[in-house]
Amino acid sequence: MVRSMTGYGRYQETVSGMDITVEIKSVNHRYFEFSARMSRAYSFLEEKLKTYLQSRIARGKVDVNIWIDAVDRAGVAVAVNHPLAKAYLTAGSELEAVYGLKNDLTVRSLAQFPDVMAVRKVAPDEQEIWNAVAAVTEGAVKRLVEMREREGANLRADILTRRELILAGVTFVEERSPQTVAEHMEKVTTRMRELLDTVTVDESRLLTEAAVFADRLAVAEETVRLRSHMDQLASLLNTGEAVGRKLDFLLQEINREINTIGSKSQDVSIARVVVDIKAEIEKIREQIQNIE
Repeated sequence: MVRSMTGYGRYQETVSGMDITVEIKSVNHRYFEFSARMSRAYSFLEEKLKTYLQSRIARGKVDVNIWIDAVDRAGVAVAVNHPLAKAYLTAGSELEAVYGLKNDLTVRSLAQFPDVMAVRKVAPDEQEIWNAVAAVTEGAVKRLVEMREREGANLRADILTRRELILAGVTFVEERSPQTVAEHMEKVTTRMRELLDTVTVDESRLLTEAAVFADRLAVAEETVRLRSHMDQLASLLNTGEAVGRKLDFLLQEINREINTIGSKSQDVSIARVVVDIKAEIEKIREQIQNIE
């Protein structure tokens, strides 16, 4: 299915205690170009995102925005300094034994001593975070691709319509070209016979030269190749691959053939049709610039 390079997808979901929103925008570009915006704490996701999106999107400038809110994740841990706590307990027991004091050390009182307990941030589990972000990104990509495919279907329909107009023009050229050649041969032959009445000239040589010149006006080879290119155009539009660059190259070949036909033809009606065909080719070229 043909895809446009223009699209937008946004998806939000809470995964593994994280409220995650992924927004993806894409526009035309000759190659795949990626940029991402997110909190610096999650910058380790950028390369993974690029690799993932490149496997789903062949061409286009892709911008990604990610918001992550750890709603159900404490993100901190309390660490106990066991050697220090043990030392305080030992010291308390010594005070009790030596001075006969009541040993009333409790967890609460022990925790109040300096450095017995310390609060520290929990290092994020990068793989867990990536798995969660990847799941939400898949939802955003799906919506992006759906939009690109809808636009691609419109582009495909428009190109195929213009293809039919071009083929109609080619048919006219094929039917008219032999007539122009015959007309030209008749004019040349008539003129040569007029000259032969007063000048001694090798008539067979002149007829040969006229035939050669008439052959130069023939465009059968160009129209055959042009039809072949138009068949290939339709075939590419029916594949499920990214065909934008192939279509761009094929259009160059199509344009080359029609230019040759225009340069060969000396007939006004064919020249007009050639101009119309060139106009349709240019419109197709504009559409192809949007195709992945």
